[in-house]
Amino acid sequence: MSQLLKENRLNGKDLITIGIFSAIYFVINFIFMLMGGIHPMMWILMPGFIALFTGVPFMLLCSKVQKQGAVLLMGVITGLIYFVTGMFTAVILITFAAGCILGEVVRLLSRYNSMKGNIAAFICFSLGMTGSPLPIWIMHDKFMTQIGSQGMPESYITTLENLSSPVMLLVLFLAPVLGALAGSWISKRMFRKHFEKAGIVSHA
Repeated sequence: MSQLLKENRLNGKDLITIGIFSAIYFVINFIFMLMGGIHPMMWILMPGFIALFTGVPFMLLCSKVQKQGAVLLMGVITGLIYFVTGMFTAVILITFAAGCILGEVVRLLSRYNSMKGNIAAFICFSLGMTGSPLPIWIMHDKFMTQIGSQGMPESYITTLENLSSPVMLLVLFLAPVLGALAGSWISKRMFRKHFEKAGIVSHA
């Protein structure tokens, strides 16, 4: 039993691997976070775009570190960087933490080596980013006043106001699910075409 626990414990190599893929994930994440300032629609679709383009690093992480805590640690690293930069709100902290925890539970139940399990974990993880635009709906008036006082252009606020409908709220949650599925499909094809042949990952 003690030997099994030792084998499942994250070691130095695992932590380095998690750190590398977390850095890649954050850079892609941050690019789309900045693009959200260009147009409100980009902000609402941001979790979906992030999921689409981070499928490869997330799936590589899951393949390389088939142990408890990898997904949670990736989320913690991303969250800490955003917190230091002042871009993490209480809402996204809650949703992102929930997404990481659910992702860990799914990986545990699927024994860490299931592609379907990792895809489900990635969907949960990706839904965590919905907490960034979510205040548009859950604290609408206060949030609109806040971004106005922070110097956001009037045209941006007006467009955002027009987009803050129940339909777009549904789009907000559907986008990362579809993005994660598409990103997982892309990563699976890349695994078979490139990474497996190069010996980077085992058969998926």
